[in-house]
Amino acid sequence: MTFTLPRRLTAEFLGTAFLVGTVVGSGIMADKLTDDVALALLGNTLPTGAILVVLITILGPISGAHFNPAVSLAFVLNKTMPLSELAPYVMAQIAGGVAGSLMAHAMFDLTLFQLSTTARTGTGQWIAEIVATFGLVGTILAGIRFRGDAVPWLVGLYITAAYWFTASTSFANPAVAIARGFSDTFAGIRMMDVPAFILAQVIGSILAVLVLGWLLRSAKEPT
Repeated sequence: MTFTLPRRLTAEFLGTAFLVGTVVGSGIMADKLTDDVALALLGNTLPTGAILVVLITILGPISGAHFNPAVSLAFVLNKTMPLSELAPYVMAQIAGGVAGSLMAHAMFDLTLFQLSTTARTGTGQWIAEIVATFGLVGTILAGIRFRGDAVPWLVGLYITAAYWFTASTSFANPAVAIARGFSDTFAGIRMMDVPAFILAQVIGSILAVLVLGWLLRSAKEPT
């Protein structure tokens, strides 16, 4: 089954909006319910992993369920997505992400337009984003190769884990990083810190394509 580009872009917009809405909204809710930072992070983690399973399952057949410029870039580099569609996908994802932040603010009666003041910077954070994005893209590529039906669960579980084993809490997504820059809440990131996160995410994506491209190539395939 194939879908027109406008339908695929709409799916990417909606999927990224609900993803960011979940990240920001669950962060706001967790912050309201507890002063325990670890418990609040857990309250932010579980809904994010869960919504990824849902969104990839229902929207994957339409657009591929990237919801992430780093994933779209990986598919272009992997030659499974035309370069001409990269910019439209990225724009839909960024627009959807920002809409998701606004949606979360509206639901919790907060000021709609915000700029985050939460500092997220430093070598450890940047390395964490390279690792987080490498792992996410690698999970997707290997999952498609060996267990395509399990990709929604693989991605949801990976992000749930990566929230806790990375210093950055695993943004692993340029559109999400930009969108979270527009939310001065538990999930926020200062806009001045976003470019370094995006650079780290792009590096992680490229490394994953290179490494997994080699790792997943069988002996019978040409080099």
